[in-house]
Amino acid sequence: MAAPYATDPAHPRGRLYAEEESTFRSPFQRDRDRIIHASAFRRLKHKTQVFIEHEGDYFRTRLTHSIEVAQVARTVAAALDLNVELTEAVALAHDLGHPPFGHTGEEALNALMQPYGGFDHNAQALHIVTNLERHYAEWDGLNLTWESLEGIAKHNGPVTGDVPYALAAYNARHDLELHTHASAEAQAAALADDIAYNNHDLHDGLRAELFSTDELAELPVLQDCFARVDAKYPGLNYYRRRHEALRRFFGVLVEDVITVSRQNLADLAPSSAQDVRDAGRMVVQFSPDLWADLKVIRDFLFRRMYRAPAVVSMRDVVTQIINELFPFFLENTHELPKQWRKDVAEAPDETALARIVADYIAGMTDRFAIQQHKRLIGGADIPAGVIDAS
Repeated sequence: MAAPYATDPAHPRGRLYAEEESTFRSPFQRDRDRIIHASAFRRLKHKTQVFIEHEGDYFRTRLTHSIEVAQVARTVAAALDLNVELTEAVALAHDLGHPPFGHTGEEALNALMQPYGGFDHNAQALHIVTNLERHYAEWDGLNLTWESLEGIAKHNGPVTGDVPYALAAYNARHDLELHTHASAEAQAAALADDIAYNNHDLHDGLRAELFSTDELAELPVLQDCFARVDAKYPGLNYYRRRHEALRRFFGVLVEDVITVSRQNLADLAPSSAQDVRDAGRMVVQFSPDLWADLKVIRDFLFRRMYRAPAVVSMRDVVTQIINELFPFFLENTHELPKQWRKDVAEAPDETALARIVADYIAGMTDRFAIQQHKRLIGGADIPAGVIDAS
């Protein structure tokens, strides 16, 4: 049974465009299903998580990462008696706005877009589900519920200061109350993201041999995980040993979030989902001690994985690809696909045109960006190596 602070699927705050609800699916189930069937979701298969998509079949992509986040989010939501379908919808959509080449691609696109309002992958995710997915007869976007859109926009907390233009434009039409925290479901999705990448980036870094199992076993939390595996399974081969340790590490993170968040919710005693939004702080959290340990682990990953020499050299190559594709399309809009031509023709100024080009490039997969660059500009062959997406 859902808690009083869970989002009630029987009373959603509506969609921008009114439509009849399903007789057999809740509004948030429909949101989840629309996200899964979105073109942008499928393209995550070939977008960088940490390793460029062609570097190996075992490394995570944005798609497998999003699936792992959704799995963790469902677990946390169920343990906290939240609405699982809403939590899953936000988790599956949280990375839709990432351009090719992970955060390296985002940094390059943001720099290019500075004269035109910048680029933010979180705002771009909202832009995708409210505008760029154009498959329905009666509206642009997926026409998701207010709750799902709110979760996508501010699962990491209130949006204050300079609001990204893509987010501000939609919010002017459909107020997402950006100044407050999001629902507990969206907060659970945000923490699930932290849990998933902290776990799988360690796993992928080991597979890529950017650091050793022994080095991993010296890190906070993991030191105890390896000790427990060694005590229970002495002499276990190295591959199974590290898998068992990382499995326990994963469990520690999930259990900590559930324990701390249950206590936070008990202390707050919210009687509605709105009470969670108005709490003035995140209620789904890690404990301070574990959060401090995760900062140490994150610093290790930054030094040994995200800024490894092979990674840094790859950053230069893919940054060049973005840096050259953007001005090319800005000057040669006839090279954009036919379905983009109407928007180009109606663009009132250079800023609007630049934002169309940014939308197009942001939607590219790694391999399509590489192919397009080679076809239209030439050069910038991708060497064997890794790409940062920290």
